[in-house]
Amino acid sequence: MSQAADLRDKRARLVVRAALERERLSAQLDALRAPVALLDKSIAAARYVRRHPEWLVAVAVVIALIRPRRVLAWARRGFVLWRTWRWISDAARGPAQRKSA
Repeated sequence: MSQAADLRDKRARLVVRAALERERLSAQLDALRAPVALLDKSIAAARYVRRHPEWLVAVAVVIALIRPRRVLAWARRGFVLWRTWRWISDAARGPAQRKSA
C-alpha cells in the first residue's frame, strides 16, 4: 500500500472515531440539559427579584399578615444566624484586623 492510501485509511478511521465521540458527548450533554435549564430559570428569577424588590417585600408582608408567629420565629432564627456569622467572621479575621469599637 502506498503512503497516500495509508493516510486516507487513517483519516477515515479518525473521522469515524470523531463522529462516535461527538455522539457520546451529545448524549452526555443531554443529561445536563434539564439541570442547566433549571439553573438558567433560577438565575433569571433572582435577577428579576433584584430588579423588583417590591415583590419580595409584598410577599413578606402577606406572609407576616397570614402567619405572624411564624414570621417572628423565622426572624429570630435569622437574627441568631446573622449574629453567629458575624462572630465567626470576626474570629476568623484575627485581632489585628478587627474594627475598633
